[in-house]
Amino acid sequence: MGSPDFAVPSLKALAAVYPIVGVVTQPDREAGRGRKLVAPPVKKAALELGLPVIQPEKLRAAEALAQLQEWAPDLIVVTAFGQILRSAVLDLPRFGCVNVHGSLLPRWRGAAPIQAAILAGDRETGITIMMMEAGVDTGPMLAQRSIPIGADDTARSIFEKMSALGAELLMETLPPYLSGTLQPKPQPEEGATYAPMLKKGDGLLDFTHPAEELARRVRAFHPWPGTYFEWQGAAMKVHAAHAVEGHAVVGEHLIHQKFPAVGTAGGLLVLDVVQPAGKKPMPGSAFLAGTEWRN
Repeated sequence: MGSPDFAVPSLKALAAVYPIVGVVTQPDREAGRGRKLVAPPVKKAALELGLPVIQPEKLRAAEALAQLQEWAPDLIVVTAFGQILRSAVLDLPRFGCVNVHGSLLPRWRGAAPIQAAILAGDRETGITIMMMEAGVDTGPMLAQRSIPIGADDTARSIFEKMSALGAELLMETLPPYLSGTLQPKPQPEEGATYAPMLKKGDGLLDFTHPAEELARRVRAFHPWPGTYFEWQGAAMKVHAAHAVEGHAVVGEHLIHQKFPAVGTAGGLLVLDVVQPAGKKPMPGSAFLAGTEWRN
């Protein structure tokens, strides 16, 4: 069970070793300017592998549960599926449901752990292979592996590293788990934090916050939901930015080393790559050409 690109390496790794009876993913969704239906990456990968696929709007629907029962899986592997699993599904396979989660649990349980780790300024994150239960990412753990978060890492770069790491750790963990030599260990409650699902509005840059925090927000929310602020009555998207020391009025427009910058509650936020409404992304220096930026 999985949906985005993050889950594809785990699917391919499993398919190379284990007999997969079926794949469950999210329904096709409208995307792009033409609002055409686009299949989830996991569906595309599953079809290429010749695997049966179902796409229930709700996993608890009778027809979806009937298909799972017909498949009679020994184990369900879940990687960024996007739906909550109820007890009827959790209790179905004899080896339970194993989740490839993108954080070092119990830190950052929830829907957006990678973004939360970057936003909080964490120096590392990682993958946890865990058993699923009724709570949100509260189940006992089978294995963990960490990776550092670099100063230039974005959600996209961490996703790419961790999707491969997740598949690797999953394949290392399953043989000892299935043979009974690896037993799940309960999560410690100390240090538990929650990463809620992101909304488009979360990307609004509030310059009453320090520049360092805003720069982390830009990295954490790239590529989705993206960050932006209002300029000339429209949304100005910010694809890359960094913080520098300096003093200015909150929201003041400045120029720092030939790049646009904005005054914040602490330091300046330098806009490295921007996208004005109706235009393509461009370097901040190119944006300044022919633009009245200072206020």
